[in-house]
Amino acid sequence: MPILVESLRNSDGLPVLPRRREPDLADLAAFTLDPGGRVVSWSASAAALFGKQAHAAIGQDVCDVLMTGPGQRELVRRALAEVAAGRVWAATVAGGSLGEGRFAFRWEPMAGADGTVLAVVQRAWPQRAPSWLNEATARIGSSLDLAETAAEVADAAVPGFADAAGIYVIERLLAADELASRLAGPGAAVRRLAARVSGQVEAVNGTALPPGEIVVLGADSIRSQAMATGQPVLSSGGPKIAAGCTSFLAMPLIARGGVVGCAVFGRAPASPAFNPGDVALAGVLAARAAVGIDNARLYDRERRTALALQRGLLPGRPDIPAGLEVAHAYLPVGDHVVGGDWHDIIRLPDGRAALIVGDAMGHGPEAAAVMVQLRTAARTLAELGLPPGQVLRKLDAMAAAMDTAATDPATMDPARVAGTDTMAAGTAAPFATCVYAVIDPSGGASEIAQAGHLPPVLVLPSGETEVLDLPPGLPLGLGAGSFQVTRFSLTPGATLALYTDGLVESRSRPIDDGLAALRGALSSALAAPGSTLDGACQTVTRRLCEQGEDDITLMLARTRQ
Repeated sequence: MPILVESLRNSDGLPVLPRRREPDLADLAAFTLDPGGRVVSWSASAAALFGKQAHAAIGQDVCDVLMTGPGQRELVRRALAEVAAGRVWAATVAGGSLGEGRFAFRWEPMAGADGTVLAVVQRAWPQRAPSWLNEATARIGSSLDLAETAAEVADAAVPGFADAAGIYVIERLLAADELASRLAGPGAAVRRLAARVSGQVEAVNGTALPPGEIVVLGADSIRSQAMATGQPVLSSGGPKIAAGCTSFLAMPLIARGGVVGCAVFGRAPASPAFNPGDVALAGVLAARAAVGIDNARLYDRERRTALALQRGLLPGRPDIPAGLEVAHAYLPVGDHVVGGDWHDIIRLPDGRAALIVGDAMGHGPEAAAVMVQLRTAARTLAELGLPPGQVLRKLDAMAAAMDTAATDPATMDPARVAGTDTMAAGTAAPFATCVYAVIDPSGGASEIAQAGHLPPVLVLPSGETEVLDLPPGLPLGLGAGSFQVTRFSLTPGATLALYTDGLVESRSRPIDDGLAALRGALSSALAAPGSTLDGACQTVTRRLCEQGEDDITLMLARTRQ
């Protein structure tokens, strides 16, 4: 039998072809009944909609399969009576074995089918989101890259929802990381992160819309209105991106209670104009886009901060005294997380050199802030020519003074604190470990002291290794008051290795095993034919950095033979 289909028309009343953005038949199903209400046929769409397979439904009374709720048996009886009289019966029902939501039923006779009843049913509420929206919400924000996230939003909207789309973020938010207020009004500068247009709009527009362009919005701009009110704006006149479109929709992008930008969509004359249902769909997309874009923005800010800190923490070109070789390597835990490791090499006025390796506990800006202060202070104290014990004592007092929310040092277990990179949850104590050595390249006595740090390793010219037996001391910030200095001799050809715990300790590798691995790696790397100190340093760090759980710092110092 012929089925009448309502023609789709655009805003000018002209017929148009159905588009992907129109409602689909995903939640539509059909089955047939005999005049008594028993299931005769059960389609795959019915099985998908109701979760019942054909073998469990065919031959059963529909009141035992679906319409099991209170009063539904009477509804079925009335429907069968209407169909038997040659009429169509329709109703929206819920409950029973239908499942969650409400379902619209249409029961009608099938011509020449001996009283067979055709039942067509569609989920009336809640309606499933369009496939393009489901795909978009699952994909947007997975990369944490600002440009890629915006591009994902634009790609999701065109052509599934609109013929043109532009994604904008407030420029002040990117440049200065601040919002003037919760809402942004006329005159706001926005940066276009992404733009997409369909083929028909591109043919009319013919203008490149590169990402990164900064636009100052006028008072009459629908983008300004959307960001100023925090509400969607429908219009028949839109921005430059939508030239060739006749229907426009601007959506504010709101994250964490503030407007971070806007998304604007346009439809060409051959497409249906935006309606309230489209606003609801755009709201879902905009909400997901706002969170994804703001997360990407914050991630980018943290990454830039971390990289800047890491670059600033590496020592500049060291001024190394004659007769001494020094090599160092630093591997951050990740490209967006800064840790607390630092190292430095300072030439002292008397021809000796101070070598420092430290580790402020924790990760992130807090650990980096503590580390920057300690590194700067250590360099200043070293240049004054203070002995190692006095340098550590002053650093200890400085770290304790920085503590604004510390746990009582008396409650800390030094055995647990020393050599770790973990701080008790909820504390802000700037604990740090440090080892400070003063090397005399002329062969005179060298000095070393440490504050809760892992012991240095000495590699002899023969390849044998020795862990220096030093008093461990308490970490900086616990108010130890004094640090014992040990004298040792760095004979020509011997190598002193200073390092942080990321090189030897992880969740899967006990520290004793890590120390054994370090000693073996140092011995083999330094004894390799043609090896250099820099090469050995890189080889050891690469060999022992497999875990990747913490920053890694290694410094090697050797007197020339």
